[in-house]
Amino acid sequence: MSLDAQRYGPWAVIAGGSEGIGSALAAMLADAGINLVLIARKVEPLKQVAAELRGRGAEVRTLALDLTDPAMLDGVRAATDDLDIGLLVYNAGASHRTGMFVDWPLEDVIKVIRLNTEGQAILAHHFGKRMAARGRGGIVIMGSLAGNAGSPSVIPYAGAKAFSQIFAEGLWWELKQHGVDVLHVVVGSTDTPAMARLGIIFRHNEADQPEDVARITLDNLRNGPVVVVPSMQERFEMLATIDRGAATESNGALVMSNTKQTWEKAD
Repeated sequence: MSLDAQRYGPWAVIAGGSEGIGSALAAMLADAGINLVLIARKVEPLKQVAAELRGRGAEVRTLALDLTDPAMLDGVRAATDDLDIGLLVYNAGASHRTGMFVDWPLEDVIKVIRLNTEGQAILAHHFGKRMAARGRGGIVIMGSLAGNAGSPSVIPYAGAKAFSQIFAEGLWWELKQHGVDVLHVVVGSTDTPAMARLGIIFRHNEADQPEDVARITLDNLRNGPVVVVPSMQERFEMLATIDRGAATESNGALVMSNTKQTWEKAD
C-alpha cells in the first residue's frame, strides 16, 4: 500500500477509531507517517489504541465524546483547530440493537439515525470546508450493504446507510473540483467488536477482517465515489438490478440468519 501523506496528511481524524476497521485504518495511516486524532465514546479503548500508534511513531490525540451530542463539534474543534487535517474517516455508525422496528425504544431509533447521518454531515461540512480551502485532502465514509436494500431488524441503521451513500456521492462531485477525494466504502459481513455486541457470530472465513477492509479503503481513496469490498461486489450488483421486493427479501433473509432472529412473516 502506498499512501500520499502530502495529500492526506499530516493529520487524520478517525471518528470511531478505537476498534475494528477504525483502529486498523489508524495503524496503517500511522505506518504511512500520518498523525491521528481518534474519536470514540469510551476512554480506555482510545488509550490502548493511542499507545499502540505512538509505538509506531505517530503523534496521537484522543477525544472521548458522543457524536450524537448536539455540541460535539465544539469538542472536535477544540482538539483539532490547531492541526492541518488532511483526512477524515467517519467510521462511527454501528447499530445499537437489532429487532422489529416498532419494538425498538424511540430514543435508540433517533440515536442510530443521528449517529449515521447528522454526525457525518457535521464533520464532513467542517473538515471538508478546510480541505477545500487548502486544495487537497480526503473524506471517507464507511457504509454498509444493508443500505442498498430494505434490511429488516436493522431498519434505522440501513436507512441511514442509504443516506450515507447518496450524501457521499454528491459530496464527491462537489469537492473533487477542489482537490478533495470522497469515498463511500460499502462493507458487508466484517468480524468486528460492534458485530459481536449485536450477537452476530460468523462462521469460519465467512466475514471480512478489519485489516482487509482498511487496506481496500486506503488503496481506493482516489477511486470514489463508491468502492465495494470484493466479497460483496456480486451481491451489491445483484441488489441494484433485481426487483426491490426481491432485494428486500434477500437482505432480510441474510440479516435474520446472521442475527439468529425469527418472527412471523407478514402475508
